[in-house]
Amino acid sequence: MTTSTAAPSAPPAPPVPARTWGVTAVTALTPAVWGTTYLVTTEFLPEDRPLLAGTLRALPAGLAVLAITRTLPRGAWWWRAAVLGTLNIGAFFALLFVAAYRLPGGVAATVAAVQPLLVAGLAFALLGERPTARRLGWGLAGAAGVALMVLRGNAAFDLAGIVAAFAGTAVMAAGIVLGKRWGRPDGVGLMTFTGWQLAAGGLLLAPIALLVEGAPPALDGRAVAGYAWLAVVGTLLAYALWFRGLERLPVSSASFLPLLSPAVATVLGWLVLGQSLTLPQALGFALALTAIAAAQR
Repeated sequence: MTTSTAAPSAPPAPPVPARTWGVTAVTALTPAVWGTTYLVTTEFLPEDRPLLAGTLRALPAGLAVLAITRTLPRGAWWWRAAVLGTLNIGAFFALLFVAAYRLPGGVAATVAAVQPLLVAGLAFALLGERPTARRLGWGLAGAAGVALMVLRGNAAFDLAGIVAAFAGTAVMAAGIVLGKRWGRPDGVGLMTFTGWQLAAGGLLLAPIALLVEGAPPALDGRAVAGYAWLAVVGTLLAYALWFRGLERLPVSSASFLPLLSPAVATVLGWLVLGQSLTLPQALGFALALTAIAAAQR
């Protein structure tokens, strides 16, 4: 009589250390804060000045950091900081401006939700991080969740706007992967590193804003408060936390966290602006959060 031996089951996936979850939670504050941008822009800032908003978010904060730290890039970090600042700040904000003017916000957010899939491809090409079918599946689920949250049945599809939204998502994905590949130079603090990129991105945006939008308008106290929130909290502190997280987390995991931005924007629209929250939106919200959490394992 022969006895059959059951095949050993695959070992369970190792648990994510509590410290990694802590880093993830702190890093997730950045896209959560970015989710306040729509509310602040519509309720506090002058109309039709997105490039001015981008410039004031990045340039003053970047120059202030440089003035305080008095540390400039050296050697190859001159062009590396310029490239990262262009990808993460300058080009990203400018392309968002084009997409915002040519597309409804829901369409733009849905296009941006493919970022985890773009990062997976770039991380494989540049970092050797092989994407798993599980993570790619959650990437598709996250994009579907965002679409349910923000996409409307009467949404308009403009080709130039779609291209701009996709390009903005692609340049940020490239900034995430290159930032992971290059790291941070030895002896340079995180705030200094953030200041380099903010200054580079702001210097790129400033002449474009003047050319396209003209001279800045007179600002009242409400607008000054809105710009201060976006510059100090939404950019300087948020990007410092973001770059810190990218140093400690796999890029394939971190790339899911920006899905929090449309989720937070949707909730704030419901709580503060009195916008409707339908059952499909609630399901999309839950699906996006599930994808973010599952991708961290």
